[in-house]
Amino acid sequence: MTEALEKTIGYTFRNKRMLENALTHSSFANESRDKSIGSNERLEFLGDAVLGLLTAEYLYSRLASVPEGELTKLRATMVCEKSLHGFALQIGLGEYLRLGRGEENTKGRERPSILADAFEALVAAIYVDGGLEPACRFVGGFADSFFSAKIEYLVDDYKTALQEIIQKNPGERLEYALVSESGPDHDKLFVVEVHLNSNVIGEGRGKSKKEAEQMAAKEALKLMGQ
Repeated sequence: MTEALEKTIGYTFRNKRMLENALTHSSFANESRDKSIGSNERLEFLGDAVLGLLTAEYLYSRLASVPEGELTKLRATMVCEKSLHGFALQIGLGEYLRLGRGEENTKGRERPSILADAFEALVAAIYVDGGLEPACRFVGGFADSFFSAKIEYLVDDYKTALQEIIQKNPGERLEYALVSESGPDHDKLFVVEVHLNSNVIGEGRGKSKKEAEQMAAKEALKLMGQ
């Protein structure tokens, strides 16, 4: 049964009991006659910390110009119960949970708090079983879609500012050229140059082509004394 979940999350556990533990609610452990069965509460505790770290690193590496206060607010929006519940629904986590009879009868598989806690436990289980890299890939997949619109909004619009300056000089032509693209799919690095006519006036790097273009425009503005 858990093989389907492993396929969905893109990670195969070496220790299957770790995954089983992450899916075990305290109600199931309390009702079980097998006292060796533990709940996912300890993994949930660890997952909360791992998720916070990976989300902070994700934002720190992508939003170089955004102050600490805004980064803190952004991180909070992703690690709150509402967001984690949504992530759990995306992977159908509820159907794999092991619940006690009481929770089963009161629709515990749909309860936001249970699903959010289980998602944190799953993050921790991946981290303990495989290390930081697979946990980073897993969390990063959710972060990409969750933050995409927010990041575009927060990154200063250097391209527009540069365009407005260039437009004051009729006949000048501004172009952006992709110089290189490297790294694995989950951690790409783009390098972009901005050309004024045939001259390079700025180079930028970023986790997306748009971000690299913004950084190139920022460098060009700095060159112009803006």
